[in-house]
Amino acid sequence: MSCAKSIIAATLVASAAAFAPVSQTGSSSALKAFENEIGAQPPLGFFDPLGLLDDADQERFDRLRYVEVKHGRICMLAIVGHIVTAAGIRCGGNIANGVPFTDMKAGLGFFDTISGAGLAQIIAFIGALELGFGLRQAEIEEACERYQENFPVSSVVPFDIDRVSGIELNNGRAAQMGILALMVHEKLDNNPYIINDLLGSPVPFN
Repeated sequence: MSCAKSIIAATLVASAAAFAPVSQTGSSSALKAFENEIGAQPPLGFFDPLGLLDDADQERFDRLRYVEVKHGRICMLAIVGHIVTAAGIRCGGNIANGVPFTDMKAGLGFFDTISGAGLAQIIAFIGALELGFGLRQAEIEEACERYQENFPVSSVVPFDIDRVSGIELNNGRAAQMGILALMVHEKLDNNPYIINDLLGSPVPFN
């Protein structure tokens, strides 16, 4: 219960912080500087209730945007993983010596069933991804830019990088809220898919 209380408390603090007063001057200058950036779109437009961009330059904005996109992508993967494992789908073989993937619980229950060796492998894999990307970041970003420039032209669905980036941002933002909600409801009553319950189609979980 202490873990559940910590998660709920953190959620409440974040919610309260969203309504914290910020400097009107700073907010006004940030609005003028970044109101036309991708992601500042209806219905909220430019939304910075914590004032993170007050007196910020373009470099600061780009850094925060980079972090936002990265967290959004991670959370989109987390949502897919949560749904897949909640459906009972597992990899074959063992996550660690003598510990099969089929023994792993879904969601946060994963930490109750995984061995130390299995957790170490996951941490090492994430570290390798971070290190590998860091070493080749410029090369990867250049390849992505070339791909976008040479993307096949379609008269049906024309490729618009700004539109695609906006969609990715919104999906990532929704996924961040979604995975947080799944974790909170799992700790509250082990029922992360509470919406399914309300719609009359409960999902057995762990």
